[in-house]
Amino acid sequence: MNKLLTTIFAVAVSCVTVSSLAQEIKGDAKAGETKNAMCIGCHGIKGYQASFPEIYKVPMISGQGDKYIVAALNAYKKGERKHPTMRSIAESLTDQDIADLAAYYSAHGAAAGAELPAKPAKEPGADVQALLNKANCASCHGANFSKPVDPAYPKIAGQHSDYLFVALKAYKTDNNPKVGRSNAIMAGMAKQYTNAELKLLANYLASVDGELKVIPQSKFR
Repeated sequence: MNKLLTTIFAVAVSCVTVSSLAQEIKGDAKAGETKNAMCIGCHGIKGYQASFPEIYKVPMISGQGDKYIVAALNAYKKGERKHPTMRSIAESLTDQDIADLAAYYSAHGAAAGAELPAKPAKEPGADVQALLNKANCASCHGANFSKPVDPAYPKIAGQHSDYLFVALKAYKTDNNPKVGRSNAIMAGMAKQYTNAELKLLANYLASVDGELKVIPQSKFR
C-alpha cells in the first residue's frame, strides 16, 4: 500500500513539474494555425478513423484544454503514450510548436458566452452511475466531464465513444512496446473495470453534451 502511495505521489509531482515547465512557454494561437498541417489530415476530417491498434475515430481536439493538449503531446514525445504515428509527429515538434498548437486548438470553434450546465442533462442509468462512482470519474474530470479540476486533465464529455474505449484500454496494457499509456493513476482506475464495463462508460460519456468538436478544414469540406 505504501509503495502504491509513493508511486502515485511521484507521478503527481512529476505531472506538476511538467505542467509548470509547460506554463513557462506561452502559446500563440495564430502561430498554431500555421503549424497544424500534420494535425488536420486526421483531426480535421469528420468521421476519420485510425486503424491502430484497432479501428476507431480519432479524438476530437478542437475545444480541448490547452494544458491537456500540451501534456498529451509531451507524453507521446517521451513514449509514455505508445502510438508510433503520434510519437513521430510529437517528436518533430518543439516545445513552442506544442504550446502554439495547444493554444490554437483550445480556442478552435469556441462559442463566445457558451456555458455548459454544471451537470449532464442526460443522467446515466443506475449501472453506469455505479461504474462512474467506482473510480469517482467526476472528481478529476468535473461533474459534467467538461471542467476538469486540473487543466492538464482532458475534457471527455461528448468525445467519440470508440476512442474513449481504446484510450481506457490502453491504460490497462502492460509490457507492449507499441500499445499502452503510462499513467499510474489512470492505470489503477482503468484496471478496476472489465472491457465490457469500459465500453459502457465510454458510450455514456460520448452521449453527454460537451465542448469538443471536429471542425473540417476548407480543403476537406
